[in-house]
Amino acid sequence: MRGVVFTTLLVAAILTGCEEKIKPSVLPTIDSKTIPEQESWDSHIVISDSGLVRAVIDAGYLRVFEGSQQTQMSGGVVVRFFDTDGEQTSVLTSKEAIVDEKTNNLEAMGNVVVVSSDSSRLKTEHLYWDNQRQLVHTPEFVQISSPKEKLQGHGFESDQSLHHYKIFHVTGQSVPQ
Repeated sequence: MRGVVFTTLLVAAILTGCEEKIKPSVLPTIDSKTIPEQESWDSHIVISDSGLVRAVIDAGYLRVFEGSQQTQMSGGVVVRFFDTDGEQTSVLTSKEAIVDEKTNNLEAMGNVVVVSSDSSRLKTEHLYWDNQRQLVHTPEFVQISSPKEKLQGHGFESDQSLHHYKIFHVTGQSVPQ
């Protein structure tokens, strides 16, 4: 009986040793810096400072990258800006945007339009929001229209309500009243 058990164990060991080991499939190398830590669809973000709402952002698709401290948005972005009294001063729309989580600065790209509460309208392809200075700016081509004028040029800086703006290399005309 011992011989049969020993022989059975020996045959099992030989057969096991002869079988081909299955190697686990190897996934392609993935760079963890390109994978977001968080993703969200149809997102709503509130940016506040000292208890005051400064901006509300809606985005179709949102990705959070903790390493670079950036939130990237696409699929249509709408940003509503508010003044210190809580009044909405302007609305920015763009195809994409990036928020720097360290500074709360925003970079908007692709068909950027800002409409102020007094119906002034700014159009450009790339616009920056400087949270600390409370300014929108761009070195790129802009078009701005208001009840008083239609201007265009390269380089722009303004408060978020588009009331006090500068175009650095301007062309355009005043609208007759």
